[in-house]
Amino acid sequence: MGTFKAIRIDKADKGTVAALTQFDEAELMEGDVTVAVEWSTVNYKDGLAVTGKAPVVRRFPMIAGIDLAGTVLQSSHPDWQAGDKVICNGWGMGETHLGAYAEKARVKGDWLVRLPEGLSTRDAMAIGTAGYTAMLAVLALENHGLTPAAGPIVVTGAAGGVGSVAIAVLSKLGYHVIASTGRIAEVPYLRELGASEVIERSELNGPAKPLAKERWAGGIDSVGSTTLANVLSMTKYRGAIAACGLAAGMDLPTSVAPFILRGVCLLGIDSVMCPIALRQLAWLRLASDLDKGKLAEITHEINLDEVIAAGAKVLAGEVRGRIVVKIC
Repeated sequence: MGTFKAIRIDKADKGTVAALTQFDEAELMEGDVTVAVEWSTVNYKDGLAVTGKAPVVRRFPMIAGIDLAGTVLQSSHPDWQAGDKVICNGWGMGETHLGAYAEKARVKGDWLVRLPEGLSTRDAMAIGTAGYTAMLAVLALENHGLTPAAGPIVVTGAAGGVGSVAIAVLSKLGYHVIASTGRIAEVPYLRELGASEVIERSELNGPAKPLAKERWAGGIDSVGSTTLANVLSMTKYRGAIAACGLAAGMDLPTSVAPFILRGVCLLGIDSVMCPIALRQLAWLRLASDLDKGKLAEITHEINLDEVIAAGAKVLAGEVRGRIVVKIC
């Protein structure tokens, strides 16, 4: 047993404190697979955890980080052996189970997804939970029956991690994508990703009408609150919106009108406890349906000692696309 680098969160007199430190391997939690973590990423929830802006962490001490990709070091699980390349997202990592911002992680083998062919561990974390969530949303829209022929798809929070991957995937699949953003300076970036139109966030900010003019067949929303309410009111007959975030708040000031008068469906997307078979499908689809060139455009790299500052920038809406974290 030894020590390894990790971002540790401890309870403080007022809130929590996060710091890069040495963590004792003997303190790792129970699990049947130990992974040498190579790459992680910074998601909105990670930003909340490392800054203490919300009570994401529910066990102390905690190693932050909800995403990892790396190589199996040891395993007593029948599906995994030393040398396997794996991905782990969610399952309470960084919240109730010691997480990914560390050189080692011990997890349950049932949580792991095998790295698809064609993706490196760095690619997987350039995608991360944000991109994997975006693909879960695309799959939900497809399962609802939406196709490119049905009409445009709106993507809110378009310049963020979920939005960036969603635009890249939807455009490759042939959809007409309408990107909604509060950062108009990012219009060239969004068009490079494949957005056919870009609208200002202000168009979706005001109080929502019960029903507004029909504008899109479906959408992927990572914002919530009045934005989601407006998106629902503007959805075409029998359309669907996949909701996967709350950047603007947890409230939903809407009415039943879109649901009972237009047959609109609100599809909830949970990435944390998502069944393993659906996870595997999402990662396989990401390997085939996400353009590597666009992934490179979306991504920038930082080191482990830059994560805490990056988390604050994510919460402030100052990060475009995805951040990949080099662990070791």
